[in-house]
This record gives sequence, C-alpha cells and structure tokens, in this order.
Amino acid sequence: MSKFTDYSLLFFKGMGMGAADVVPGVSGGTIAFITGIYEELVSSIKSVDIKALKLIVKFKFRLFWNKINGNFLLALFSGILFSIFSLAKLLEWLMANHPVLIWSFFFGLLIASAIVVIKKIRKWDAARVIALLAGIAIMYVITLFTPAETTNAYWYIFLTGAIAISAMVLPGISGAFILLILGKYQFVLSAVSELDIPVLLVFGLGVISGLLSFANILSWLFRRYHDLTISVLAGFIIGSLNKIWPWKETVSQLVDSHGETVPLIQHNIMPHLYEARTGSDPLVLPAVALMLAAFLIVIVLDRISKH
Repeated sequence: MSKFTDYSLLFFKGMGMGAADVVPGVSGGTIAFITGIYEELVSSIKSVDIKALKLIVKFKFRLFWNKINGNFLLALFSGILFSIFSLAKLLEWLMANHPVLIWSFFFGLLIASAIVVIKKIRKWDAARVIALLAGIAIMYVITLFTPAETTNAYWYIFLTGAIAISAMVLPGISGAFILLILGKYQFVLSAVSELDIPVLLVFGLGVISGLLSFANILSWLFRRYHDLTISVLAGFIIGSLNKIWPWKETVSQLVDSHGETVPLIQHNIMPHLYEARTGSDPLVLPAVALMLAAFLIVIVLDRISKH
C-alpha cells in the first residue's frame, strides 16, 4: 500500500476510536486493539519523553518528529478529533431518542472485540485464566458504580481528563463511562458540542498529562507481561458488557448541572419485560440485527488488520 493509503486507513481507524470514546461503555482502546495498531499507539505515545522535548529545544524538529512516530500520531489523532467533534451531537441525540438500538450495536461490537482480543493470547495457562477472570470481575464491579454530581472547578476538569484518557487507552474500559462515574460526561459532551474553549483546554491538558504518564506503564506491562496484560484487558471488555446491555429500567434520576433530568441508577432487564416496565417497544428484531451487524464489522476489521 502507498503511504497515502496507510495514513488514510489510520485516519479512519482514528475516527472509529473517536466514535467509541464518545459513548459510555465502549473504548477507543478496543478499536485500536482490534484494528492492529494498539501496541504501536502505546509505544508512540511513550516516546514523547524528556529526550524528545530536548530535541525541540535544540530545534531538531525532524528528529523529534521521527522519534515520536509523528506521521502515525498525526493521522490517528486527526481522525479521533474529527470523529469526536462531528459525532458528539449525533450520538447525544441517538442515546436520548434510540437508546435500545445504539446500545445494541455497541453490545455486538464488544462481544466480537472480546473474541478478537482473546485470540491474541498465545498460550493459555492457570495464570492467564486467573488474569482474565480478574479483569472480568474488576470491570463488572466498576460498571455497578453510581454516577455522581460533582464540581465544575477547573482542577476537577483537569483531573477527570487525566483519569478518563487512561481508561480510553485501555481496551474494554470506556473513558466516557469513567466521565459518567465522575459526574462529568454530559458536561464534557456539552463542552464539545458548544465549543466551550476554556473547559476544552483544561480538559485537554489533563488528557495529555494522563496519556503521557499512563503510556509508559502500559508499555512496560506489554514488554514484561504481554499475555497476562492481554488476558486482563480481554476480561475488562467482557466485564463491561454489563454496562451496555440495551434493555434497562431506570430506577432513579437526577437533575444535572444543566437542569436536565438524566438516569442515575438503571437495572438490566430482559427484552420481554422491557415494554411492561418502561412503556416502550423493546425493538428486539432491529436490536438483534444491529448486534449482528456490529459483530460482523469487528470480525471483518480483524481480518483486514491481519493483512
């Protein structure tokens, strides 16, 4: 393939990551993993270190760009940002008006993602099985946390950015879901939709800080404990399925800082109980069709990534 084709594919993979990162329950790291760019992404981010900054100070920009794998990062993050800013309002609308369908699509996507990631484990033994089960348990417990209403102070926005991006890098852990737990999902989504520059700058600084520090940890784990790390990440994906089950009953609500009523506590229910409990059509056939479509998309992406 030509360099233009390579970078175009990277841009579209970035779009997929950006779209996933906007939705609670789906991880951009998962998209990176199944499209075969995950370890290169972590390695490239890790390369932005003191040595790289010294090259900038010495005006050695070409060496700096080559050291951090600049073309790769530029193409990928251009796709991520394009997707986030273009899809924020659409996904906000879909989640408000067609929750069963949008969650069904992402449920199918994560089931296939779990299969793809598990296939990357080269050899199974007791330690890897325990790591997988531990990942499932940890993520399942995290999905049970109740979202909170929190301060809009800049220090807290910075902190949520640093924590959320750490989750976004991990397959299976959704940064948007972490924002939901920290009480800042709607706030940040609105800031993106309305281009609230001060909030976006502070959040962005938190993102950069968290990304650079966490990438080093991940890179070390992949280098020393490759299969164990993948086992835990696969467990994270499986455990997160609890959060994005399409059919939910809202038990309690809260009024957020924008004066909007949002779900606080939701319980998963079976489709045949959904209409009786919520008064809405469970849309079983379209939901299953979207699950299958998402499943096939991931499998096809995995096949393409191998070539």
